[in-house]
Amino acid sequence: MKTGHGRSLLLPAMSFSSHFNGSLPFPVSDLWAGYLAEAKSQFNENSRLITLVLINLPIIAIVLNLIRQLLPRKATEPPVVFHWLPFIGSAVSYGNDPMNFFFECQKKYGNVFTFILFGRRVTVALGPKGNNFILGGKSVVFNAEDAYTHLTTPVFGKEVVYDVPNEVFMEQKKFVKVGLSTDNLKAYVGMIEEEVEGFLNHDPSFKVYQANDINEWGTFDVVKVMQEITILTASRTLQGKEVRGGLDKTFADLYNDLDNGFTPLNFLFPNLPLPSYRRRDIAHAKMSEFYVNIIKARRNGNNDHEHDMIAALMQQKYRSGRLLNDREIAHMMIALLMAGQHTSSATGSWTLLHLAANPAVAEALYQEQVTSFKGPDGKLRPLTYEELRSLPILDSVIRETLRMHPPIHSIMRYVRDDVAVPQSLAAPSENGTYIVPKGNYVLACPLVSQLDPSTWKDANEWDPSRWNDSEGVAAQAYKMYVDENGEKIDYGFGAVSKGTESPYQPFGAGKHRCIGEQFAYLQLGTLISTVIRELELRIDQVPEHNYHTMIVMPKTPRTISYRRRKFD
Repeated sequence: MKTGHGRSLLLPAMSFSSHFNGSLPFPVSDLWAGYLAEAKSQFNENSRLITLVLINLPIIAIVLNLIRQLLPRKATEPPVVFHWLPFIGSAVSYGNDPMNFFFECQKKYGNVFTFILFGRRVTVALGPKGNNFILGGKSVVFNAEDAYTHLTTPVFGKEVVYDVPNEVFMEQKKFVKVGLSTDNLKAYVGMIEEEVEGFLNHDPSFKVYQANDINEWGTFDVVKVMQEITILTASRTLQGKEVRGGLDKTFADLYNDLDNGFTPLNFLFPNLPLPSYRRRDIAHAKMSEFYVNIIKARRNGNNDHEHDMIAALMQQKYRSGRLLNDREIAHMMIALLMAGQHTSSATGSWTLLHLAANPAVAEALYQEQVTSFKGPDGKLRPLTYEELRSLPILDSVIRETLRMHPPIHSIMRYVRDDVAVPQSLAAPSENGTYIVPKGNYVLACPLVSQLDPSTWKDANEWDPSRWNDSEGVAAQAYKMYVDENGEKIDYGFGAVSKGTESPYQPFGAGKHRCIGEQFAYLQLGTLISTVIRELELRIDQVPEHNYHTMIVMPKTPRTISYRRRKFD
């Protein structure tokens, strides 16, 4: 160790000891005490220096970050959202309340701006034109695989979804659409109705209902119940009899471990050495093997199954003529299980919460069921696929819930090449154009358009009646989204409306538009109809959004009170 003059603290003791043959002219304890005092002095000086450095480095970084933001920017660079902390950027504001963040930024910077998200530069384009710019853009420029594969591949598995080139993913979406044939959808309605009725009759959350008492009120956690019901109904229909029969505690634990690897943390930091990441990987391997074993058994002659997705996928071929292998089918089934369960349980939860908070709408929905399905014996007959889409109140309730609570609020793409922002969307000067550089991310937020007060009257109010006016904003937005009589585009999975310029895009738009809309609507419509036939619902107020999850869920408490409508 060095003194302030560059001398070693060890040398004096060594030289004294050598010179006096081990006999010092003063006690050894005094020398040791002096050594400790000098060492302590040097340590204190060094520690103060280290402390000063540790304190000042972040301050210096913050000051440099502020100076950089105050310097004139290039005319082609979109404005950057002001932020104090480098690297972290606007992550806290965006993560806690993205909608407030977007609307405030829109007021300050317009429809196009860039914000920093843990070192990533994310350029946001808001409004219908912004959605069209990003979601209708070419996948070779705005790439979904590069944006999401680090999140989805560890959960869904290799060789599917964003782990393959876009053209292969489009073929895989076409295969899934085969499994969503009209004949299958017709068969699914009865299955879903049976599962919901069975859940009400056996789950502990509905003990009051099971007591056959129309006077007493019970309670249930809507998210917990919807998560369980949607996984039961999806496994009974899309997943198949073997999966439904295997829904035990082991499967539930695997699902939960896999689900815990599908969070914003995993998106932002995909390679952390955390126990949850290891459990995710173990769960994926086991669940993949679970599906592969089902597929192998079917290939070996076990044909005891109903209409399901596995049967459809086993028959599909790529354009090259190659059949899907067992692992691809297994991973596509995991993707369907995870994606469908999250989105449907979220939308189902929000729908029941709003119905509970609006008894008049819930009663109108119930009376629609009575009018449409009451049989000669006074009981409500089973639902059918054809009739579900002809129930205007049910349709309006689902559309309005999806307007206010689409499952995903932010849709990102990775920018593979420099791209110019159309001047109709944003331009920095009369003859200038914003350029989004290669290596940035872009972000579309359809929910901004769906809550835009300049488009929607009382935009933040849940009002299903807005969909009843055939000439109103809601109906026109829906027509533009569906565009049944307009030009269709085939991205590889069948002709669909692009729908990217509509202010209403609950299932996304463009080539990555959700292909499960029909099944989602059927599942939700059957589930809501069955629950509302049996229960009256009440809640004081609808909870706020929890934006800390990948799929936007209601915050706790989210407990609904219920009462049985009629005796058995």
